[in-house]
Amino acid sequence: MEKRFAKPLSALAAVLILAGIFSCKKNNPASEKKLNIVATVFPAYDWTRQIAGDSADTNISLLMKNGVDLHSFTPTTQDIIQISGCDILIYVGGESDKWIQDALKNMTNKNMVEINLMESLGSMAKEEETVEGMETDESGDGEDEIEYDEHVWLSVKNAELFCEKIESELSRMLPEHSETFRANLLQYKAQLENLDKEFEDACKNIPNGTMIFCDRFPFRYFTEDYNLKYYAAFLGCSAESEASFKTVAFLAKKIDELGAPEIFVLEKSDQKIAKTVIANTANKNMKIIALDSLQSTDADDIKNGKTYISAMKNNLEKLR
Repeated sequence: MEKRFAKPLSALAAVLILAGIFSCKKNNPASEKKLNIVATVFPAYDWTRQIAGDSADTNISLLMKNGVDLHSFTPTTQDIIQISGCDILIYVGGESDKWIQDALKNMTNKNMVEINLMESLGSMAKEEETVEGMETDESGDGEDEIEYDEHVWLSVKNAELFCEKIESELSRMLPEHSETFRANLLQYKAQLENLDKEFEDACKNIPNGTMIFCDRFPFRYFTEDYNLKYYAAFLGCSAESEASFKTVAFLAKKIDELGAPEIFVLEKSDQKIAKTVIANTANKNMKIIALDSLQSTDADDIKNGKTYISAMKNNLEKLR
């Protein structure tokens, strides 16, 4: 399946030489500075904000703040410089983050702490799967390389694990604030646990325990958490944007079979595929519900108060 990856970095070596100039000098007593933390994706950025709280000793930055998701993100020279000069780098760690691994090989800041979310999951990381009716790449090269679903933040259970990891590193690097970080973590985890329970209750009422996505499907971790089945037009990381008639017909037939009252799309979807599917069903008045995958959150959303929990609660209300 074709996937949307960042393009290879041009003149990377020159960029890294420049980046080295900006590397952290954390152990230099003549230059006291804040703990610089860079998160590539919004959920990790927000988790870190919640745990750090009002600490004046941290500076937390979001790399992908222009509404471009990690699958199509192409780093700039300034992005490379930014991660080279941080103390903690938090990133997803999937195929779309290969550019980070290439960049880090040549970083001069040997004290940087990396939090790789997929690596933190270990054996709990889930392979991508192609379900019945989904578009597939017919021109595959026959390789059987395992690829993992990168949308790890859409599991509230995963979020709890990631927050523990972030708190551990913050407390280790700023021990004078460890009690505050721990208290913030416990308070935030209580909110996540409550949200998890609410999702569990809401998902019990989804008709046939099945979600039908007329779009890309990044919610595999979510559906696994709550024992839901799903059908979708594309994989979560797919570059495809046009569904074949075969896929449209399959989804329409499945909707009729299940008597599904609504279908799902992602935030900012043009809904073209969903509307085409509906036109081929017996029920022409179905609802189209857009769920937020938190992949296109931008600086304006953050300025307006969007958080991981507020976005997931919005999804919860739509599921209800």
